[in-house]
Formats: sequence, C-alpha cells, structure tokens
Amino acid sequence: MRAPIPSSRDMLRRLIWPAVVMVLTFLVFWRPSVFIASMGQGVQLSAAEKAAMSQVSGSPWHHGSATARFTLILYADLECPYCRTYVPPLMAWIDRHPDIRLQWQHLPLSMHEPAASQLAALAECAGEAGGPEAFWRTISWIYQHTRGDGLGLPDGMYPPDHEALRACLASERPLAMVQAQADGAAGNGIAATPMLQLRDERTGQSLWLQGPIAGDALLSAMDLLVTDDPATAAAYPTELSAVPDGNKPR
Repeated sequence: MRAPIPSSRDMLRRLIWPAVVMVLTFLVFWRPSVFIASMGQGVQLSAAEKAAMSQVSGSPWHHGSATARFTLILYADLECPYCRTYVPPLMAWIDRHPDIRLQWQHLPLSMHEPAASQLAALAECAGEAGGPEAFWRTISWIYQHTRGDGLGLPDGMYPPDHEALRACLASERPLAMVQAQADGAAGNGIAATPMLQLRDERTGQSLWLQGPIAGDALLSAMDLLVTDDPATAAAYPTELSAVPDGNKPR
C-alpha cells in the first residue's frame, strides 16, 4: 500500500510550528525593557473584579484568580537581578489578566547562597504567618531592599513584621520547603532564573519559556495552547491563532 500523501494542512503545520518556536525563542532573549513596556497594557479591572481575585493559601503560593484557566509557574531566585526587574511588572500584568494566575517556585541558585535560601525562607514564613497577601508583599519588599547577587539584605534590615516570624525562621520547616522546590526544579533540568512554565489547567498542556517574557509573547503562548480547543479558541484571537492543530507543545 502506498504511504498516504501528507495533506497541505499537515505540511503547513510542519512549516509553521518551527517558526513559532523561533519567534518565542527570540522574544525570550530580547531586551527585558521591551517586557516592561508591554506590561503596561491589559484589561483594567473594576473594584469588584479586583475583590473577586481570590488566592489559594499555602505553598506553592499563587497570585491571581483561583479559577483562572492558565497558571504561569515562575521559577525565581530572590537574589537574581533579572528576577528583581521582572517580577513586579509581571505581578501587575497578572492583575490585569484574570484568565491567568502566577505560581511561585523557589529556585535559589548556588552562586547566590546562602542569602538566596535565607530570603526564600523569610518569604515562606511570612506566608505561613499571614497568608498569600503577606507572602507576595514580602517578595516585593525583598526585591526592593536586597543588594542582590548573593549579598542579601543590608545589615540590620528586616521586614516590618519580622518579630512575628521568629519561631518559623528558627525551625527547619521553611528551608525544607525551599529545598524541596529547588529539588523539583533540578529534576526538571532547570538551572537558571527566571524560568517560566505556562500551563493550561483545562487541557493539562504546558509550554516552557525561559524569561523574561514580554506580555504580548505570554498572550501568544496562551493562544498557542488553546488552538486545538474549538470551544475556546475563538476567545483568544491574536498572532498565533492561525497555527494548525496538532504538534502541541509539551
């Protein structure tokens, strides 16, 4: 029996998918300043919508709607200068896009130890004491005050509520949590920060992206993940919606 001749649709798929990967890769390594500019655009939420942005308590910590279709998993180091520039506008961008939420994964790099793990433990203890809001507030505070590159906080500087965290910081619990997340990242072959995994919670498909990734590129990646879902593909019209189905990223 003769082998079936590939359809024009299959041929188009094979031609377009490598091009899509190249475009996303280019955006990954493009200037971080482009990301900062693009994060200023998005849906402006009303006060009621902002109040409805619920968060799931417990590590790993989430920022954004608990019912969002997409989860953006961020592997980050609290001493990483690129993360320091990237995280604040990323969180603001998440706030303007209720169909995606952010998940934090600790990945302290060996070059930044022991400060990176110590600061990660501080954030974990803040979350344990005050919930998601306290965790993310502490993440922002750390990035505002750390000297970065493994130097840590200036001597004698602590977050305002550090007294309430003493018992937690004195235990092995927060560092064990940080190490468990770092081990999980290592198991996935991740050795640099920031690193992103975009996951479609409806289909289970995911796409790895090495950051910092611009907001427009994140929207395109979301569009790419839904192109095989006829029920929702029309709701995500942008640059990559013309990519044929099949050959989906893993």
